[in-house]
Amino acid sequence: MLSREPIIQVGVLEHRKEIQGELSGPFALNDSVSIEGPFKVKCDQAGIAFTASKVFKLVKQAEIICKPLGTGSFVLNDVVIGVQFHWEREEDQSFAGSLRIVKDGDGTIAAINEVALEEYLKSVISSEMNAAAPLELLKAHAMTSRSWLVAVLQREQKNIGIPSQRSRTSENELVRWYDREDHKFFDVCADDHCQRYQGVTKIVSPAVEEAIQTTRGMFLVCDDDICDARYSKACGGLTDNFESAWDEKHIPYLTCVSDSTTQHAPLATEGLAQEWILGAPDAYCNTTDGGILRQVLPSFDQETTDFFRWKVEYSAKELAELVKSKSGIDFGTIMNIRALKRGPSGRIVRLLIEGTKKTMTVGKELEIRRWFSKSHLYSSAFVVKTETGRDGIPMRFVFQGAGWGHGVGLCQIGAAVMATKGFKAEEIVKHYFKGAELKKLY
Repeated sequence: MLSREPIIQVGVLEHRKEIQGELSGPFALNDSVSIEGPFKVKCDQAGIAFTASKVFKLVKQAEIICKPLGTGSFVLNDVVIGVQFHWEREEDQSFAGSLRIVKDGDGTIAAINEVALEEYLKSVISSEMNAAAPLELLKAHAMTSRSWLVAVLQREQKNIGIPSQRSRTSENELVRWYDREDHKFFDVCADDHCQRYQGVTKIVSPAVEEAIQTTRGMFLVCDDDICDARYSKACGGLTDNFESAWDEKHIPYLTCVSDSTTQHAPLATEGLAQEWILGAPDAYCNTTDGGILRQVLPSFDQETTDFFRWKVEYSAKELAELVKSKSGIDFGTIMNIRALKRGPSGRIVRLLIEGTKKTMTVGKELEIRRWFSKSHLYSSAFVVKTETGRDGIPMRFVFQGAGWGHGVGLCQIGAAVMATKGFKAEEIVKHYFKGAELKKLY
């Protein structure tokens, strides 16, 4: 299964003509020259041009690697976080481990951080959650994130060449789902599409160090396989099945779970789904406790306060233009939006859009979220109220929704509330991943 700690290749920057940063401490450049200080990397037809400390220049290299000579770190400028999400922004970030610069085949370069898995997890836990979060939450998240990444890498080793994006299309249907992005030069990206990773910039808490050390090498395991342990920000009261968001296969530890001590039944009908989404059921993630949220969420996630139940409104014209720009399809005036299939959490898997020029079904949940927002809707668990004029033509569409993210696996805000209520890390992960066990592999 696994017997030693792996080294992870994390893509931090991609498709750049130029990368700038600073080496804090001495680094070995391609195992030869020792360099440190500010650096600049450019891509040209001859290869990669690397300039450090204004005195050393290396050209005509397809790949450059800078390895720390000791405990040095490096800074990369203008790292984009929250790519295509509503909190997208740029930051300068610091990283431990080695820096690789590679040509990515389209006349640009990528910056990759080579780092040991446990060091990588320190940043993931601090980036996905506030580093001041309760210790048991940090431990639960460490075991979840560790399991997910290694399961993905092992699966890809067995299924080389299978694309991460899959779809089926016809004249009147487009159903597309996305797994981890297909990365050619590294294992995992540094953003939310894989796992949020912001280097040592975000490691600010001794509790994070303790969470990683006490759970070192601990994995969620089911039937002698490491679990593909998914997670999202807030499930909305019920988690969903794996197949609602991704491939059409049943994964026993990624099925609908009530995010509560109350056993809410899966939403089996459209009527139950609408009642659920428009209501405020008892759930761990149904919290407005600012103290808990400040402990748990990084600062930019705290900007999102309506995650459990939310509302978005569009005029008919705005919606038609938005859907056309995001889908590339001209529906004309959108007359009706209707859920054809939902998962057990209420998330829509297949959605019918009826327009004056085109009628089409779209799925799965992430594709739906992308079509109905300039970035992403919080989730696809929504109902739509249509306001019409006297002529029966829609004038406004009101989306009322539940949850934040795909809703499969661990609910981060729900897990946080469980931790504040005294649940231990093992209890938290076993609540969300039914049938999984914990096993120390190294």
